[in-house]
Amino acid sequence: MKIIKKKLADLKKPERNVRLHTDKQLHEFRRSIEMFDQIRPIVIDEDNVILAGNGLYEALSSLGRTEADCYIVSGLTESGKKKLMLADNRVFDLGVDDLATFDAFILELKDDLDIPGFEEDLLKSIVMEADEAGIALQEYGTIDESRKNDIKETRDKYEAQEEAAAQTAEQYVPPSEPAEEKRKYILCQKCGERIWL
Repeated sequence: MKIIKKKLADLKKPERNVRLHTDKQLHEFRRSIEMFDQIRPIVIDEDNVILAGNGLYEALSSLGRTEADCYIVSGLTESGKKKLMLADNRVFDLGVDDLATFDAFILELKDDLDIPGFEEDLLKSIVMEADEAGIALQEYGTIDESRKNDIKETRDKYEAQEEAAAQTAEQYVPPSEPAEEKRKYILCQKCGERIWL
């Protein structure tokens, strides 16, 4: 495979792209480029239309880069180009992580967990020592005293409102209605409204 340098200004985005790139993904693309530089080529056809690597193109452009490593695929029909675009976006998704190796890498990296595409706090939780994990688990779900008091006050307020609504409903005497309009109803104990039967 021959990789050549191409000016980004000469590359053309396809009319339609199979993959949508979120702001978060493009941010992580830029972090990766800043950390490792461009690690894979942008795949283009003989007319410089991007077939694979649109997100990489966007990230390189936004970083002010003027050139990119490219791989030219020539001789594909329009159907072949569409198949390549679909395959490029799908085949990667079919893989699965080897979690044992993933965990081993994270443990070996210890405190150096600035890795594009991952939340550093999540990775730190993976390498947490047993004592730290025990403390974190003990604190999980605990509520400080001021928050406890807020919760109790709110509960008491709602209980008082419900009690007042129930008393109002019990004291309510419906006005007399003409005989033809008499229908059966009950009163809601919480709000005192009629519920027609």
